[in-house]
Amino acid sequence: MAPITVLDRQNPTDALFPPEKTPNTSLDLAASFERFESEDEDDSDEVDDGEGNGGEGSDVEMIVEDDSGPEEKSDGEMELEKLVFGDQTGFRERVKEHGQKERTAGKADIVEEQGDEDDAMGALDDAQLFYMDSGPSAKITSNLNKPYDEGSEGSDSNAPAWEDSDDDRVMVSLASNPRMRKLRNHEDEDVITGREYSRRIRKHFQRINPTPEWEKTARRIAKENSRASASQYPGDDHSSDSDGGMDMGNDEGLSAQPLAKLLKDSEALTRRAEARPGTRRTLRPEVIDIQPIKDIAGPLPSAINSLSFHPNYPFLLSSGPDSTLRIHHIHPQPPNPNPLLTSLHVKHTPLTTTAFHPSASDPRIFLSSRRRYFHIWNLATGTVEKVSRVYGHEEEQRTMERFEISPDGKMIALLGSVKKGGGVVNVLDAHTLQWVAQARIESRGGVADFKWWSDGQGLCIAGKGGEISEWSLAKGELLARWADEGAVGTTVISLGGKSGRKGWLGGDRWIAVGSSSGIVNIYDRRAWSSASSGKESSEENHGIPTAPKPTKVLDQLVTPTSHLAFSPDGQILAMSSRWKRNAFRLVHLPSCTVFKNWPTQNTPMGRITSVAWGYAERTGDATSNEEGELILAIGNEQGKIKGWVVRY
Repeated sequence: MAPITVLDRQNPTDALFPPEKTPNTSLDLAASFERFESEDEDDSDEVDDGEGNGGEGSDVEMIVEDDSGPEEKSDGEMELEKLVFGDQTGFRERVKEHGQKERTAGKADIVEEQGDEDDAMGALDDAQLFYMDSGPSAKITSNLNKPYDEGSEGSDSNAPAWEDSDDDRVMVSLASNPRMRKLRNHEDEDVITGREYSRRIRKHFQRINPTPEWEKTARRIAKENSRASASQYPGDDHSSDSDGGMDMGNDEGLSAQPLAKLLKDSEALTRRAEARPGTRRTLRPEVIDIQPIKDIAGPLPSAINSLSFHPNYPFLLSSGPDSTLRIHHIHPQPPNPNPLLTSLHVKHTPLTTTAFHPSASDPRIFLSSRRRYFHIWNLATGTVEKVSRVYGHEEEQRTMERFEISPDGKMIALLGSVKKGGGVVNVLDAHTLQWVAQARIESRGGVADFKWWSDGQGLCIAGKGGEISEWSLAKGELLARWADEGAVGTTVISLGGKSGRKGWLGGDRWIAVGSSSGIVNIYDRRAWSSASSGKESSEENHGIPTAPKPTKVLDQLVTPTSHLAFSPDGQILAMSSRWKRNAFRLVHLPSCTVFKNWPTQNTPMGRITSVAWGYAERTGDATSNEEGELILAIGNEQGKIKGWVVRY
């Protein structure tokens, strides 16, 4: 028998949404359609399935069609259907309202639905798709209402390049994990957001690993340099003078913080050396009382090729091939001994010579390298000026790596590049930087070294062949020329002490001459002064013997002498060689004897590349006449600056 479908007019919902059909469904006609027995049986067709399934208990489906059309729904049915299934108008309004809310908030979550996710959602029961929201707990509410402090991650940190919005949605339990309990602010705290968790992790790391001092200093200097560059007046015009002048201009991109700002409200740093006219203290020969202080600097990226003390302030200037110049305040007292005041980096310029201007009123620092130019750093303004091209003498001055400022601060002597037929030293005015004069000597191999007289009125120039020339700035000519005894190759000279005769060879008493064999000869000019006091100044060689005898010959060094330096009071001579480790000696004057007790075999010096004498800051009353402690500073190839204090 063919299946028959029965439409029940009394249940309109079954008509609109019929239940799922099941093949071979058995229907009890007598039980299901009792209400249709009164109808005319002639209008119904009884169909047999053709398989002998008629009669009682047979599976029969009847199709009853009504030509009068569907019955209209009542108001209750319509309301019930709308509540359960909704209607088309309400659906569109809800969609439109939801879109407007998303556009107003400016945020939209885009989710790609995958087929497997749909299958997973479809497999869930209706009870698992919904939950009752009773509001957040008190702990979560207190953490979420706590404002997020952006500045807590560092005031000078930049804004993050990217922020993950999911960090605010992620909840992290601090109490459940023992390793996270240290991040809690109080014992009862438990759940926090992902953003707050990231902030606390970062804060905890910074507490364990604080920012190093060098990074703070670098950031501060970079910030101050950027401010100085922004406030500096524009203009890169180079001014050039007439013949004999220098080509000058502000070096673009180079500036540093003014030292006056660093020394603000620091009266102790500005105590003048002129206020030290106390009684002269003397050293006894053979034994010296010298004590080490904490290393002034190091290890630095390169060797320390240049060291110089300021003649009026307790400042030490150092530089080397790393192109960085540093200024330390020499104050060997705790808790912060010998602090770094400031530094300046000049790109692609390995520094060879750096020096303070000796005048207390001139805040300039001169720095040079193996280049055709040198720089002047003004500490008062923080600006750096580039100076190049000695007009009319470019061929004689192809490099400016070695210079010497006169003690009175009026002149600068530059070692020339010419070696043929001798050597030259060009003299410039320290203020206008114009060419003033030129000292030319006759010596095989050129000039080995040169030093200013203590009064700044002349130069003592040593040739590599052992010839020493005395050149007068006032007369612009050589006054005398004499030979160092037994010289096989002069390497370095130094002047020190007071002869007591002003105006004669600068008033310097001692002159030390080092050679390539390590021999150091010490000459006493006071004896020359006494011998020539009754002679006319116009006499040949200015009354100076052409082959004087040295007062003392020192043979403690066995490698070429590289450094000779007299202490400011002229009582100690330091001599060293960079070609051998710990090759260093101190000589007492006027006895010209080497101190026996120092240095010892356990004194760590390394290969010495620079030596300087100076005074530390006074620790007593500022109005007293006591001098500051005498400091010996030594730089080596390891980039360390070691210091010792000499006690009288």
